[in-house]
Amino acid sequence: MVAGDAVYGVLRGHEDDPGPSVVALRLMGAVHRLVLRGDAPGLAVHYPSAGGRPGDAWPAFVDVLQAHRDELRRLVEHPVQTNEPGRCAALLGGFLEVARTTGRPLRLLEVGASAGLNLRFDRYRYELGDERWGQPGSPVVLRSLMTGPRQPPLDAPLRVASRAGCDRLPVDPRAEEGRLTLTSYVWPDQLERLERLRAAWAAAAQVPAPVERAGAADWIEKRLAEPSPGTTTVVFHSIVMQYLPAEERERFERAVTRASGSVGWLRMEEAGEMADVRLALGGEDRLVARAGYHGTPIEWLG
Repeated sequence: MVAGDAVYGVLRGHEDDPGPSVVALRLMGAVHRLVLRGDAPGLAVHYPSAGGRPGDAWPAFVDVLQAHRDELRRLVEHPVQTNEPGRCAALLGGFLEVARTTGRPLRLLEVGASAGLNLRFDRYRYELGDERWGQPGSPVVLRSLMTGPRQPPLDAPLRVASRAGCDRLPVDPRAEEGRLTLTSYVWPDQLERLERLRAAWAAAAQVPAPVERAGAADWIEKRLAEPSPGTTTVVFHSIVMQYLPAEERERFERAVTRASGSVGWLRMEEAGEMADVRLALGGEDRLVARAGYHGTPIEWLG
């Protein structure tokens, strides 16, 4: 009963939070933040992300909930900020397909961009089964098992003309506080994801990709109204739609659909055990891949 009281002491008032707001992940991220900050040493010994080893962490976890209840109650109000570079492996084929089809440089617009790490997808190195793509010297190496009846057009020339994003609460990957936020929402035993995230910060320091504080619908309506001669605009997002209120999601989808004849719309969103990767281009909307939620494995459908 003591443990239950400790959990409820933090989550009281969130009983009716909608499922897509993932209150459990918000709680785990809040506790992970304290561990990474050095404020929960008894729990840190069980967290690989802090140099610990997995073990019976529950008693120490409960102690943290009780000792830091007031701060944790504030932290669980924050939305999840997961910026997973691994998803670029699933999106890459869509970007290449747009570049191959249109033959023009890409103007990237990402909604729910968080820290904008996926806006730098072309600066990463990809190892997709036996195939390779990207910059050999990149600090970010994305490895993914790829299957399926076809392969993405890895030989298509691709150039990014500009990159911009929006988020309700943008994160600065160059700042210590921003990096702490991003790290806290990665499960502490997933060291490969943590290593990939930290490597992406190096790329973020070298490649500008501004992320504005704005809602998805307002921002994309404004951006799609701007002229962009000589480029192909690609609107993209990954595991974002579940976090948008229904009205905003509908406005966003209407705006992109209206522009779909001249704009590419690439998205990776929840579809059961795997995510669907869809590409709308030239009036045609296709399922191009199925992928794991962190970018592996990938079944490329073309």
